[in-house]
Parts: sequence; C-alpha cells; structure tokens
Amino acid sequence: MPELPEVETVRRGLEHHTLQQEWLRVEVLRPQLVASPPDPEVFAWGLRGTRVLRWDRRGKYLLASLVHSDDSPAGAWGVHLRMTGQFLWVDVPSVPCRHTRARFWCAAGELRFVDTRSFGQMWWVPAGQAPERVIRGLSRLGPEPFAPEFDAAYLRQRLKNSRRAIKTALLDQSLVAGVGNIYADEGLFAAGIRPHTPVNLVEPSRLELLRDALREVLHNSIEAGGTSFSDFRQVSGLNGQYGGQSWVYRRAGHPCRRCGASILLDRLGGRSSHWCPHCQT
Repeated sequence: MPELPEVETVRRGLEHHTLQQEWLRVEVLRPQLVASPPDPEVFAWGLRGTRVLRWDRRGKYLLASLVHSDDSPAGAWGVHLRMTGQFLWVDVPSVPCRHTRARFWCAAGELRFVDTRSFGQMWWVPAGQAPERVIRGLSRLGPEPFAPEFDAAYLRQRLKNSRRAIKTALLDQSLVAGVGNIYADEGLFAAGIRPHTPVNLVEPSRLELLRDALREVLHNSIEAGGTSFSDFRQVSGLNGQYGGQSWVYRRAGHPCRRCGASILLDRLGGRSSHWCPHCQT
C-alpha cells in the first residue's frame, strides 16, 4: 500500500498537472470506487466544471480543494489509493487499460485512476461540509510525522500503558498518520530499535531518536519519489527510487548495509518485519 512518501509524491504530481485546471468531463467506470455520495453520477456532477485550487495530503489521504468558475467554494475531492490505486496523466489520447476505474478530462489532458485490485476510494464533499464528516477515516488519524506535536512527550503519553510491539504501534494510524510497513521497518533500523520491543520498555531518549529517524527516512523517500517495490507509480508513470536505497525492507537474507549481518524477516501482527539482529537492540 502506498505510504506517506508515495502519497506525497502523487500529491505533487497532481498539483503539477491539474492545478487551476477545470474538469470538463468525468467518467466513473467502476461505481464501487465512489464511497460518497452513493450515486457515482452525483460524484461526477460535483467535480464537473470545477477547478482545483490546491491538493493537500493528510496521512495517506489526498484532498483537492475545488472552486467554481467565479472562485466560490465547490467542495472537496477526497482520494485514498489503498493497495494498488494510482493516478496516471495522459497527454496523448489512448485506449485506457482494463484496470482504469475513472477518467477526468481537462483542457491540458486526461487524468486516469488505475487500480488493479479495486480497493481505492473517492469522495466528493459538498461545499460547506467538513471533509471529516464525509471521509470518516480522517477523524481517526494521529498527527503527521513532521508536525511539531509528534514528539517524544507525545509518544510517551500515548504508549506508556501499552505492551504492543513498537513495530505494531507505528502501523496504528491513530498514533502517527501515514507510516506503513516500509517506513516503520526503515525507521526502526535507523533508530537501532528491534521491531519486537514492547513500547512501554522503549526509553524516552530512544523515542526521540525514533521520531527523528522516521522523519529522516520519510524525507529521503519523498526526495526519491517514493518506493516502487510493486504497484506504485508516480503520476507521470515513473517508478519511485527509494527502494534501491532501503536499509532492511525486502532485504531478508541479504547482508546489512551497515554491519554485514544477515537481515532477518519475522511476522508481527500479521505483517512482515525486516530487521538487523546486530544493529537493532
């Protein structure tokens, strides 16, 4: 599933191609893609004739602020890529692939939403309504990793009574928004913490180190355009480049880039966890 760096990369690509563009035509090819409103035609009607004022990201959600031709508010367009959803910008008209779930036309070209496994979701939020009232998942998100409130004191308070493994805790979107399997593994390696460590046993100084490590790993991946181990593609169709830089993720059995020990693969809470037995204690 695309995580914060991949979604941020998509956000930047969407801003590059669609900012201030008017949606002239909208076609939903798979009705189940639209989570709200119930009728996909109403969703298409809500976007048609509007312009994108800006694209924002909250955790793994994308939100476009829409305006009418007179610059009055036209609501918001919410998107969650889920496991395999991706946007593709098309300059030259062509036949869409069979996994294309929605198409959006503007004067500059066409934007397609392609989703192999069809778990992606979209919402149209009418003007005057808070996105959190329509896109319920937004209200359950914790702070962004780069937010000032995401600090060691916050982590101590949230985790002090928990015995969950630290890796499992990092995947909880109510604790920190946008971190998933890839960057939890990478952040824990950078902080030198074993993924199995119960959170109530992680010292405050190491929580601060983990916060800094997560931020650095996420920043580096954003600069590399995200990770393309499987389905993720940038809006331009290019792969993300962070995968070749990963320290532990999907490197089980390979030597650690830092110490040479063999990277291990365990299962925690049903998810794969990659870690170095020498560098992480």
